[in-house]
Amino acid sequence: MPMVEKRILDSLTRREFAGATGAALLSALTAGVARPLWPQTSRPKATADTLIVLWMAGGMAQTETFDPKQYTPFEAGLESKRVLSTFPPIHTAVDNIKLSQGLEGIASILDRCTLVRTYRSADLGFILHSRHQFHWHTGYVPPVSVAAPHLGAVIARTLGPRQKDMPAFVDVGQNLDIGAESDALKSFHTAGFLGTEYGPFFVPDPRDAAAVVRPPAHITRSRFENRQRQYRKLLEANPVLREGSDDQQQSLLRSVDNAYRLMTSPAARAFDISLEPKESYEKYDTGRFGLGCLLARRLTEAGARFIEITTEYIPFRHWDTHENGHTRASDMKQQIDRPVRQLVLDLEERGLLNRTLIVVASEFGRDMMTEGRPGIEVKAQVRQPDVMQELKHYGMHRHFTEASSVLLIGGGMKKGFLYGKTADERPCIVADKRVTIEDLHATIYHAMGIPPDLAYEIEKRPFHVTKDGKGKPILDLLA
Repeated sequence: MPMVEKRILDSLTRREFAGATGAALLSALTAGVARPLWPQTSRPKATADTLIVLWMAGGMAQTETFDPKQYTPFEAGLESKRVLSTFPPIHTAVDNIKLSQGLEGIASILDRCTLVRTYRSADLGFILHSRHQFHWHTGYVPPVSVAAPHLGAVIARTLGPRQKDMPAFVDVGQNLDIGAESDALKSFHTAGFLGTEYGPFFVPDPRDAAAVVRPPAHITRSRFENRQRQYRKLLEANPVLREGSDDQQQSLLRSVDNAYRLMTSPAARAFDISLEPKESYEKYDTGRFGLGCLLARRLTEAGARFIEITTEYIPFRHWDTHENGHTRASDMKQQIDRPVRQLVLDLEERGLLNRTLIVVASEFGRDMMTEGRPGIEVKAQVRQPDVMQELKHYGMHRHFTEASSVLLIGGGMKKGFLYGKTADERPCIVADKRVTIEDLHATIYHAMGIPPDLAYEIEKRPFHVTKDGKGKPILDLLA
């Protein structure tokens, strides 16, 4: 909704406004107020105040990044089934942990990290990225009978903002209009039934973040304020709003007021990465994701509660390595390695890392031969030849839901710690300490001081922050 709120600056007719916002608002507005149902158990003591999710959208190949296996170099005539990793392993700051070549920066700060190698995605049938991303970000398998809130919205609603003028939930880097999967992406990039004021403040491109929170230069302050008042009147008169509950209507109106307050607050300076010293800017500048990490650091300093930075999901691009997997993984590692390292070092230098939890994750992993997981394979979406003749066939092409890696940094997590093991030979299944989304979310919530069986009452029934309230924090990961 905040991107719509920015249209305070535009001249909208009532019809244009209703058309632009009606569909997006309807499911949330028809719900009543979501009342928290705190469990009888004691609330965990928070070890983190801020959560940063660095989202490797598209299915990051675990065997090419954080869980390297035997390396086999490419040559024409190579049997596909022989290849497990297309990069050699490298040493890290932790003696017993190796990463994949191309992640030398992250390898150098692994002594600040916990590495989980055994996250197992759910079985959702035919594999669609947006469905698995929905499941990761909400903890629920779509479709859901109510508008399920994003993880960031739950944290924003439960804990509130850290700084009154700063959005509690900022989402950076994802364009939601990508074609066939657009509606599915939009369905979880919301606060759902929690109310619009807890939804994401969208920044599609970190290079343009300052413009998102700044009135156009050609509009005077008085004219800007008048447009804001007129925009609020449009909201109040919108027939879609009149169908919603009073609480949801007020939540939407508060979200407009919050957006306006940010635009007129000194806190907006945090969004302007051009204010960063040149030397610092260049350390992060590997492209949109790298500059998103710079923005995340600035927003953390300014008091944001939840920040997600994504490499962006676009079908068959970025981490969605259906072809030219080795080459594209190499390119992606160049985008993420330096800025992730710099974000950790900068937060540590500023004394913020201990209270900031960074999560590096993806919806599932990759394997060259298996689509889904062994024993529950689904229809393959790309043909891998038995024998490779071209470099484009060299890499982790298929969707592998049996195992992927998650990196946890700061926020009370152990340092230099490895959790879980996958088999060294194909199929590289979880061999020890499987992690589900319920338990991963429970661990994240626990670090943020939120019990995993907290529920919000909606439509006279509880909706738990982990599915059915059954998530269990993995205490072994906590320092």
